[in-house]
Amino acid sequence: MSDVTDPRFSRGMDPRRGGRPGPGWGGGFGGRGQARVRRGDVQAAVLALLAEQDMHGYQIIQELADRSGGLWRPGAGSIYPTLRQLQEQGLIRSRNEGSKRVFSITDYGRRAVADSGESEPWKQFTEAEGARVKLRQATEGLLSALSQVEAAGSDAQAEQATAIVSAARKSIYLMLAEEDA
Repeated sequence: MSDVTDPRFSRGMDPRRGGRPGPGWGGGFGGRGQARVRRGDVQAAVLALLAEQDMHGYQIIQELADRSGGLWRPGAGSIYPTLRQLQEQGLIRSRNEGSKRVFSITDYGRRAVADSGESEPWKQFTEAEGARVKLRQATEGLLSALSQVEAAGSDAQAEQATAIVSAARKSIYLMLAEEDA
């Protein structure tokens, strides 16, 4: 039963059925403005990851965040029910390894991934919002550098870093004001 029309598979698995976020969906920082992801996209992403290697739930969450450049950070409230549903559909199975439950894809799940034609569903975020991914990465790099100044820098370095960040903030607001004019 490798056909996508199998009823266990047709519950939104095929991400080509529409509902993808388009330009202007947001992708802001701190979880605000992030895209709402359809259940089928979550299922497709989980299956695509498990087709590469066995993982536990937290690994799946982290991997999706990494592969989307931080623009898609699914929570446990979406990943674990999806894993349970995929298991009920016979697309994945689980086993206990120590204190963790590790998930692996079944042969039926591999056929479903191949039939869907979707091998990297997380790319919808990085392809549509490449500039936002770069901005997020630059912001994270800046925050890391500022943490180092705060932890190990002198008072003079902290004051200099404060001046640099304040000047950058003002420049960004001026840039936005010029676009609105």
